[in-house]
Amino acid sequence: MISVAIVDEQRDVREGLQNLLNSAEGFSCIATYSDGESALKNIRRVRPDVILMDIDLPIMSGVECIKSIKNHLPDIEIVILTHLTDDDHIFQALSAGASGYLSKSIFPSKLLSAITEVVNGGAPLNMDVARRVVMSFNKNKVEFSQISKRESEVLELLCEGHNYKNIARTLFISPNTVRFHLKNIYRKLHVNSRHEAVLKVTSGEGVRNF
Repeated sequence: MISVAIVDEQRDVREGLQNLLNSAEGFSCIATYSDGESALKNIRRVRPDVILMDIDLPIMSGVECIKSIKNHLPDIEIVILTHLTDDDHIFQALSAGASGYLSKSIFPSKLLSAITEVVNGGAPLNMDVARRVVMSFNKNKVEFSQISKRESEVLELLCEGHNYKNIARTLFISPNTVRFHLKNIYRKLHVNSRHEAVLKVTSGEGVRNF
């Protein structure tokens, strides 16, 4: 059972998501909050597996809320569910520690799949959001001096939001081989997580052009 908390200012959105989760097999909505401050006061007690959060929140911004939650409870996965899909908000959220970024226009079945994906180590992104991340990857057309061709392929799929199993299936390698490549990528990029690796690539930090 995947436990989920919802942070959204709009009551109808909270209730709709709560009904969706509680009616779907394998999911449970264990808490809802109308703002980031309320979430921060209570999230340590309820400890959900995943938080669905709008980045546009009253009192405290979604980015501030993500940072605070990840500082105190780093194992909780945070997925942004919002109507704001501009580059600034996307990269601010991912930089703060969000595991995924989805538009509120997403189909309910896709949302449930995305929640499952993030629990399994993926980084779910809406198609338009993923396209922006990959465009940034390609725009820089970056090559880190020590990264191999295979590692670059793994890194690009990671930027698209694929989890280990999907990367393995796409590249016809085993999940253990994917983990091996990611371990090498993290070491070479001097990062500790998939979020940091994606951000380093999309920001162009420490890269050189072809």
